[in-house]
Amino acid sequence: MLESMSSVNIISAAVIALVIVTSVAQSDDGNMDNVARFAGVPGVPGSPGSNGSPGRDGRDGRDGTQGHKGERGEKGTRGPSGLEGNAGGAGPVGSRGEKGSSGRKGDSGKVGPQGPNGGTGLKGSKGEVGAKGAKGQQTEALNWKQCVWKREDDKDTGLIQECRFKKIHGNSALHVAFGGNLRVYCGSGSYCCSRWFFTFNDDECTGPMAIDGVVHKTNTGDNPLRHRQIEGYCENIASGDVRVGFNIGKCSGYSVGDGYTGWNSVSRIMIAEVPPAQQ
Repeated sequence: MLESMSSVNIISAAVIALVIVTSVAQSDDGNMDNVARFAGVPGVPGSPGSNGSPGRDGRDGRDGTQGHKGERGEKGTRGPSGLEGNAGGAGPVGSRGEKGSSGRKGDSGKVGPQGPNGGTGLKGSKGEVGAKGAKGQQTEALNWKQCVWKREDDKDTGLIQECRFKKIHGNSALHVAFGGNLRVYCGSGSYCCSRWFFTFNDDECTGPMAIDGVVHKTNTGDNPLRHRQIEGYCENIASGDVRVGFNIGKCSGYSVGDGYTGWNSVSRIMIAEVPPAQQ
């Protein structure tokens, strides 16, 4: 490369010298003799000049033919996890899975509020005849009695009617009742009261209290003849014959009134022996 550049430089120097000589000769009125007179021996070639600036890059060459497929490289190290992607859309419904095993029994829930009454249900079919029950204890027939009369009694105090009764059990009670017409009448400008009551063997009931009824009236000139009912239960009466009496007398705190029993109607005393009361 250096040798080529030296030859170029020598040729360039020779051409320059020739140009100079020719120019001097032409300036001297074309006298060719002067050219011969001034021409000398060629000088020593100059030193090589500095390199010029680099040229432009050449154009890209054409693509070469595809090479053979290289061998598979080694597996690289696992890269870091990427960012979580957005949730995908719902997928299609999968096929029904197999039935799982039964879970444990849950705790009992709280009792809810009572719901509304339901409608009347359909009538059920007739059930089978049940087994015959055990023989029950034989019960006694009801022990009862009534005494009936039809008369008018205007007494103000004393026994109106007596009815005898045979009591079987010592711990039983007697249910007594009177039904009939009762009236009390008072004089002008006064108040009056009459009391009707039961006795048992001439004594009023003490088990638990007396069985009675009162009629109170002010003087208004009328005569209140009315049907009335007096009844109750009496305990602590011994078994055997019992004289049940229906009586009339004065009210506590009042004088004897003008009483009247059984006007124009039937009167009756009803007696029944009943089991003892519950405790």
